[in-house]
Amino acid sequence: MSYGDPNNPYGQPPQQPPPAPGYGYPQQGPPGVPPQQGYGYPQQPAYPGYPGGNMMPQSMPGLLVTARVFLFLISAVQILFAIIYLYVAAIANDVSDNADDFGLGGVSDGGDALTGIAVIGALIAAGFAALSITLGVKFSRGGQGVRITTVIYGALGGIVGLIGLFVGLDSGLASAIIGPLIWVVFAVVITMAPVVPSGTAWFNRPRY
Repeated sequence: MSYGDPNNPYGQPPQQPPPAPGYGYPQQGPPGVPPQQGYGYPQQPAYPGYPGGNMMPQSMPGLLVTARVFLFLISAVQILFAIIYLYVAAIANDVSDNADDFGLGGVSDGGDALTGIAVIGALIAAGFAALSITLGVKFSRGGQGVRITTVIYGALGGIVGLIGLFVGLDSGLASAIIGPLIWVVFAVVITMAPVVPSGTAWFNRPRY
């Protein structure tokens, strides 16, 4: 009997071939190369980070938090304007009714027109307030739609604020400048927060 005979019980056992990478086990590559993941392990997607680190932000960046607070403050102002417009509409409607009782047709028509304008203003202010609140709430879970809408909304608000600022500067009254200036600052922060790298990474983060 020879030691190479596979039937020899005293010989060396035949060499077994290396196990093939099976289901659920990572494949072994050359030395120094990390093993590849097999079928049993889910592939982990690679998500882009932001400057300063490779990890995705685990909490909302500070600039986005500030923009969110500004959106809620703006919504409060818009709600206040909606209430004021409704109050003006109620007063104008009362004036119109009283003018009808006294036969003052011109005053009645003017009151009706003012009532309609005030109601439209109240609806517009309430609509913008609802949009501001919705965007602020959606910051925690929103994606690219919320990000783009916020940028457009902030840019349009900045344009309105600049127009008011130019009007205030032309009037020469300090009180007419403060309000539009604050509005412009709020609009700039709201517009820039989703655009900077940390804000972009936040809205691009994976959601499970």
